Amino acid sequence: MLEIKNIHAKVGEKEILKGVNLTINDGEIHALMGTNGAGKSTLSNVIVGNPAYEVTEGSIVFNGQDLLAMNTEERAHAGIFMSFQAPIEIPGVSMTNFMRAAVNARREAQGKEPLKSTDFLKVMREKRKLVEIDQKLMNRSVNEGFSGGERKRNEIFQMAMLEPTFCILDETDSGLDVDALRIVAEGFNKLRTEETSAIVITHYQRLLDYIRPDFVHVLIGGKIVKTGTAELARQIEEQGFDWIKEELA
Repeated sequence: MLEIKNIHAKVGEKEILKGVNLTINDGEIHALMGTNGAGKSTLSNVIVGNPAYEVTEGSIVFNGQDLLAMNTEERAHAGIFMSFQAPIEIPGVSMTNFMRAAVNARREAQGKEPLKSTDFLKVMREKRKLVEIDQKLMNRSVNEGFSGGERKRNEIFQMAMLEPTFCILDETDSGLDVDALRIVAEGFNKLRTEETSAIVITHYQRLLDYIRPDFVHVLIGGKIVKTGTAELARQIEEQGFDWIKEELA
């Protein structure tokens, strides 16, 4: 599904990614861990096409397409979705209108007819129940006045509505209590299929107790320096990253 080869990227004059290689197949969940500033969020922003990040070397192929040749909107329409670490507010735009515009824009890109209002509301009701998000939030402006847990749950709701094939969860667990974390993770798990894949960026093992990854990668100094199973995440939880840095020295 996604093949990243020797990606170098910078913000301004600062090089952050220094040769990332990663292959993700259909149905796989890959966890990405690392110290602050290692390049985890930079990699996710490069994948979705954030214009603040400049790729200076390397390639990314997504389902046979040259991802770097596509703009941000084209990548979203192709099936890439990112759940943000700190979802922003959009005052004056209700969740219902926001989601109707997003869903129908993707349908148009796929050559499909837009959903009629009754059909859209039916789909929204089904997906809302799936991720346990309150109906009253649908009439409010996007994320305005939402708690931290509601914002993160709202991100998973948007994912459910858009039905992407590749998702990036960028520290979705940050700021969540145990109950909110469980609900968000279970919502994500309900959306998993054999055709969908994801990168889960996290600092903590607790999220990976719910979203069980096929592979865990450690990013240090702009490169993936170690790959393992879920056991690697548990080892990092217990010992930190120093032992990995010592291995690299």
